[in-house]
Amino acid sequence: MWQSMPLSLVRFVRPAFSGTLLAAALQTFDPTVLMADEAPAAAERWLQHADLAPAFRAPASLSEWQSQRSKVREQLKALLGKLPLRPGALRVETVSREDRGGYVVEKFRFDNGAGATVPGYMVIPAGSSNRAPAILFCHWHGGEYDIGKEELFQTRHSPEAPGPALARQGYVVLGIDAYCFGERNGLGPGGPNEKGGAGEMTASKFNLWVGRTLWGMILRDDLIALDYLASRPEVDPERIGVTGISMGATRSWWLMALDERLKAGVAVACLTRYQNLVKAGELKAHGIYYFVPGMLNHFDTEAVISLIAPRPVLFMTGDQDGGSPPDGIREIEAAVRPFYTLYGKSESFKNTVYPGLGHVYTPEMWQNTQGWFNGHLSRTNPVRK
Repeated sequence: MWQSMPLSLVRFVRPAFSGTLLAAALQTFDPTVLMADEAPAAAERWLQHADLAPAFRAPASLSEWQSQRSKVREQLKALLGKLPLRPGALRVETVSREDRGGYVVEKFRFDNGAGATVPGYMVIPAGSSNRAPAILFCHWHGGEYDIGKEELFQTRHSPEAPGPALARQGYVVLGIDAYCFGERNGLGPGGPNEKGGAGEMTASKFNLWVGRTLWGMILRDDLIALDYLASRPEVDPERIGVTGISMGATRSWWLMALDERLKAGVAVACLTRYQNLVKAGELKAHGIYYFVPGMLNHFDTEAVISLIAPRPVLFMTGDQDGGSPPDGIREIEAAVRPFYTLYGKSESFKNTVYPGLGHVYTPEMWQNTQGWFNGHLSRTNPVRK
């Protein structure tokens, strides 16, 4: 124990203790306490010496914000890197179609125009003769690389299987495999022998070398999926929402920031302000796929979410979720709500932090998700810009 103590501390305790008192002091000394105390200080030093953007705040008037908004969105797109243009004429192959009683499941795939085939499912309510509202469903991460779009039909992370449950309520639901997940696990630049986290790391490195981010490519595929969803004759393109938990939640609010076609959203967990994540020592809580170089030189999460206004969005996060420090959530809300107020739509931004909960999707959250979409994607509640 003595040899592990810092020299400066040894010099401090020696004059104060002797004999058995010194031995007792050494037995109770825990160097990990000092290490824990040092972690926040280290994070603060790194942040203080970084080129961080000034606080992002709502301007005084809606007209001022409208003149700035497009510039913020363009900057956000630029930070994602030199993404290939999405295919102008998307070719989609229907692999199978199955009537499961109450809903039909189509399996499809499309070429994303960037060297990858993207498989997905579309869940369609049975017997609907009118154009229906639709949900773009974004699966989570959790290191479960073999699952991906299959989350639509599982209850591993949600109280009900979301695809069938939403279809029975009248929604067309679409979900795809993100890069490195589901049928795409092992289809990165490292080939079929490199799967899971190793494949994700290789895909991230490759994209950085060619001037773009894996996160940007994941969102690009989601937007191609949205192109397909909006084109379907069963879908009312003016009533499309987006949702997910964890990585799926983050995909949801980034997609809403990037594309106005998404009229409502629900994000469960992963409402993360990045500077607060650093201060909390939780950068390890998120995978490498998610990080966008240079972002904090321009703005933090609140700028992304401000682009969603005035469209309705619901966030639900546990205060024990390590990847979403609650002080950061409060800062996001304080910064974003004034943007909704500029539009006179403060009620369209709802943020609930659940005490004592971690990275989970509870039955109450699931009920709130359905209620949110039912309230904002019905014909009697059109979303206006």
